[in-house]
Amino acid sequence: MPVPVALSASARRLGGATLDFVLPPRCMRCGTGVGAAGTVCARCWAALAFIGPPWCRCCGLPFEHEVDPDALCGACTRDAPDFDRCRSALRYDDESRGLVLAFKHGDRTQSAPLFGRWMVQAGSALLRETDLIVPVPLHWTRLLSRRFNQSALLCQRIGRETGIAVLPDGLVRRRRTASQGHLTPSQRSDNVRGAFRPHPRRGARLAGRRILLVDDVLTTGSTVSACARVLRRAGAASVDVLTLARVVRPAP
Repeated sequence: MPVPVALSASARRLGGATLDFVLPPRCMRCGTGVGAAGTVCARCWAALAFIGPPWCRCCGLPFEHEVDPDALCGACTRDAPDFDRCRSALRYDDESRGLVLAFKHGDRTQSAPLFGRWMVQAGSALLRETDLIVPVPLHWTRLLSRRFNQSALLCQRIGRETGIAVLPDGLVRRRRTASQGHLTPSQRSDNVRGAFRPHPRRGARLAGRRILLVDDVLTTGSTVSACARVLRRAGAASVDVLTLARVVRPAP
């Protein structure tokens, strides 16, 4: 016999309350007690640097002073990126690094719903013009060792929040690239050149679609640029980028 909806919802609330009593919810960043699971405390919230306007119209780099909404940063003026627009929820700095790395390398996948909500807010303008959400892929060997693709998890949360279709394997990483962590910008670009291709059976779904490419951290933009070039060659109508965090270097 089917369980009545009201009874099922009541049971879920009771189960959640029981779990909170046995395992009180903790801040995702510092571990202090909070009112609800999957959140951060007020002190950690205040420490995180969320990114908002004014920013570069193209890459989303935050500006220190008010500028024209169509203003471009120096880098985008000199050399237009391979994507159309990019937005990020957080600055990747000393305050956010632990939170992001715990999700990426520490199996803190329970952070995905919170991060997804932050990204939906940061990328609201992009999402209004998105047909399909695609993650930056991992090589299958890295996926096997890590057991999940953090970018794909973020895609699923964003798709759930917005109702936009997600294609988790629209792109394939055809070779295992070296870690980008200690490479120079030019080395990063060389490292990912030719590393991606459309999925042989699902890549056709990319043609004519307005794609939102999702990654966890934007550093130099080499990885998302390489993916954007592949998406354009596959016929994508446009390619925007949304990341959880980005490195913001001081202006020279």
